Amino acid sequence: MLNRILQQIYPCSCVLCGEAKGLGRSISRNLCSSCEADLIVNQTACRQCAIPLFDSPTDSVCGQCLKKSSEYDSAWSAFIYAQPLEWMIQQLKFNGKLIYADLLAELMMPHLPDLDQQPDCIIPVPLHSKRLRQRGYNQTYELIKPVAKKTGIKIDLENCVRKKYTTAQTGLDAKSRRQNVKAAFDFKNTHHYNYVIVFDDVMTTGSTMNELAKVIKKQGVQRVDVWSLARAEKHFK
Repeated sequence: MLNRILQQIYPCSCVLCGEAKGLGRSISRNLCSSCEADLIVNQTACRQCAIPLFDSPTDSVCGQCLKKSSEYDSAWSAFIYAQPLEWMIQQLKFNGKLIYADLLAELMMPHLPDLDQQPDCIIPVPLHSKRLRQRGYNQTYELIKPVAKKTGIKIDLENCVRKKYTTAQTGLDAKSRRQNVKAAFDFKNTHHYNYVIVFDDVMTTGSTMNELAKVIKKQGVQRVDVWSLARAEKHFK
């Protein structure tokens, strides 16, 4: 009752369009129902790499994955990387707008995949210490915190590090992305994990996730699944 009264006196405004109307019908109090409807859910995707597969049967595998398997076992992504989601991610990632972390986590949670077994932990893709000092926070950690709390899956921030300072992946082709993250990570399986989920904000070519999964599996982890908030629509050459 108190919340309803406060919303009447101080109505929340949509972070995208500024309107207060329709917020009650949205998942989040910070996004109106019209703007939420503009987000593109990644409903039909390759079960291996999560790339959108329009007009394809559910649980399909894309042509790229049929040609070459990845180091990780499966991938899931909540949304397709397009506007207005792209703008919200950039606000969180580059402009210090941490309010978008809780908002995006709220939007992601209804679409979480069903788990056939409980993972030992979730590992947010780590930032190099230099970039972490520059940014002041790891956006992947901020995004996954509410999800981990809801699912009861532990977040591990200690055993995986980015030991190599890399340039931003944005603007690089697939080959350059693979080279950029080669030998960039280190992982110690001190808790003897068998099943790990790796989480990132955006999955574009999968190069970062592939390298990370390879490093993690070398330390005895049997299964590595990939989760992301958003997935690029096509393979990059």
